[in-house]
Amino acid sequence: MNTKDNASIEIDVLFLLKKLWSKKFLIIFTALFFGTLSLIASIFLMDPSYTATTRVYVVGQSSESVTTQDLQAGSYLVKDYQEIIKSSEVLSKVIAKEESPLSTDELSNMISVVVPTDTRVISISVESKDPKEAAQLTNSVREVAADKIKEVTKVQDVTTLEEAQVPEKPSSPNTKRNLILGALVGAAVAIFGVLLTEVLDDRVKRAEDVEEVLGLTLLGVVPNTDKL
Repeated sequence: MNTKDNASIEIDVLFLLKKLWSKKFLIIFTALFFGTLSLIASIFLMDPSYTATTRVYVVGQSSESVTTQDLQAGSYLVKDYQEIIKSSEVLSKVIAKEESPLSTDELSNMISVVVPTDTRVISISVESKDPKEAAQLTNSVREVAADKIKEVTKVQDVTTLEEAQVPEKPSSPNTKRNLILGALVGAAVAIFGVLLTEVLDDRVKRAEDVEEVLGLTLLGVVPNTDKL
């Protein structure tokens, strides 16, 4: 009994695979259609955003050598640095300095802070619709946050490794990624639709369907003379 069940399952799976193969052009067309829609939306409907990045190096109490304990301690300060840089006091000073119409919450959402593992380097990035604004805000955040970090954490110094430059290319939307995701979604929708249609279709179309519906052993099949 188990052998028959397993055989029928294998036949069903094989039939579904053949069905998908017979609908390959529909699946490809749907994938291309969704991918094209995603590409058009990325180019014409989504406003480009620009990201400027600056990096600073945090110098500890003793700058002569950096021990393993210093690096481990620095890793514990990752969230501290993030909280300090995105603190209301820092953001308010940046907004006042740049005379920006942004609120502290809006500016906070534009800022991302990354501290690589086992380093004292802090990367500060600001994403904006205006590339010049992104660079100006990034450098301003770095300057204000550096003073605040020294004040709070009592480190010796916060040295600028590189200033933020005006980005020449938008960081988002990622048209290539959106195109691929759109095509994958389209293919998945087409495959799901074909499988769902086949599973819900209770018409008798195969010899195996007769055995399943009537529960009788099939003795023979009349060939299709048109195909012959």
